[in-house]
Amino acid sequence: MAGEKNHNVDVITAMPYYPEWSKKAAYKNKWWFKETIAGASVYRCPLYVPKKVTGASRMIHEFSFFLSSSFYWIRFLFKKYDIIFTPYPPLIIGFWPWLYKVFHPKSTWVFHIQDLQVDAAKELGLIKNKTALRILEKIELFWLKKCDYVSSISEGMRDRILAKGIDKSKYIMLANWAETDIIKPLPVSESMRTELGIPLDSKVILYSGNLGEKQGVELLIDVAAEFKAQPDILFVIAGEGASKIRLIEYATAKNVTNVLFLPLQEYSKLTFFLACADIHMVIQKKSAADLVLPSKFMSILSAGAVALVTAEPGTSLYSMITDHSLAHMCEAENKTAVFESINSILANDQTQIKNNARTFAEKHLSIDSILATFIQKFSKNLSEYV
Repeated sequence: MAGEKNHNVDVITAMPYYPEWSKKAAYKNKWWFKETIAGASVYRCPLYVPKKVTGASRMIHEFSFFLSSSFYWIRFLFKKYDIIFTPYPPLIIGFWPWLYKVFHPKSTWVFHIQDLQVDAAKELGLIKNKTALRILEKIELFWLKKCDYVSSISEGMRDRILAKGIDKSKYIMLANWAETDIIKPLPVSESMRTELGIPLDSKVILYSGNLGEKQGVELLIDVAAEFKAQPDILFVIAGEGASKIRLIEYATAKNVTNVLFLPLQEYSKLTFFLACADIHMVIQKKSAADLVLPSKFMSILSAGAVALVTAEPGTSLYSMITDHSLAHMCEAENKTAVFESINSILANDQTQIKNNARTFAEKHLSIDSILATFIQKFSKNLSEYV
């Protein structure tokens, strides 16, 4: 995008480590260095990646990036940029664009919220210290008020942001996108089932993504136990995260043998991996509603696949699905509802849902259209600041 549109883009970021919470092999034993990706100059920084993710270790992890990124930020304070775009989390990273604005007040700072991290920590009970929560809330509000614009990925998140006292004129919707020209519908015969040892005639219920506290994936193991007598139904849980070991131990303790745990698959294989599933599970706990919007759902739609989503009425995810008939939904954290929904989906033709999903992705989720809208929004800012 940068090269195609003649924009000069510099990116300060960490070594790739997510969602496995382990640095990619190609980036191990490296410190600060520069590479070029899609026409953008990417400045990589080292950071601490904990083997066990806890509240404390995650704070150290984020602070390590804050410190290591200063190596580039201090240099970039003397360069002029039209737009500074900083994704949150991590919350602490807001310090650098705020400082940059002190030196370059004409530059535009966009504070992009991918995950309402402080709200999630509070409502999921991940941080119980009230004093710490108050401090984090004050820091978050300070960045929100000091930036020029706030963006996020869903209407539900927008409402929460505006409720913090942020003026509506500062808000921009910047939805998660899907690479619709890469992730396309494929028949099961072209999927990765043979490579993974999954019979072509099995019914596959797939959860692929982060295995953390927000998702509540243990529900799937409970549901899988209800299908023990049906050997043609296989549950596949593919991903990494803080809860993976606990989930494997839970499945073992319950003697659930129809669950296959896999590592997260490489992005280059994603189209073929998504084609393995008869049903894609998009689940999260009730308390996480509108705090995050599962980005993997965009890829599922792009693949023209069938999803079962635990979306709560009144949330932006629920409204999006209902308005466009994109997926099936059931109550979050309700084992019986999930079990019955899976049976219903497997018993009925899903052609219309698949067509709706792909059509919606092509029309609303393509990376080019979303980024073009963003660039158009700030076209008057570009190249004026010299």
